[in-house]
Amino acid sequence: MPKPRTKTGEKNLVGRQLIELRKQNNYSQRYLAYMLQLAGYDMDKNVITRIETNQRYVTDLELKAFSEIFHVSYDYLIDGEEKS
Repeated sequence: MPKPRTKTGEKNLVGRQLIELRKQNNYSQRYLAYMLQLAGYDMDKNVITRIETNQRYVTDLELKAFSEIFHVSYDYLIDGEEKS
């Protein structure tokens, strides 16, 4: 069974938000990986690159990690906006 993709063929919905959050916080991919590892998440720079370039699906654990590091909701990571 093929894995689902967005209407535009992307493998995840969070790549664009992740790039924006990194830029807003002046984080390189390497620094974000370092912060994630300090928080107990086993992600390296290559994982972040593949997520941002839509070459990789994102797990629920990774969504949780990004939400914690950037202090944003899951809604923001997925839709790019906070729900009220």
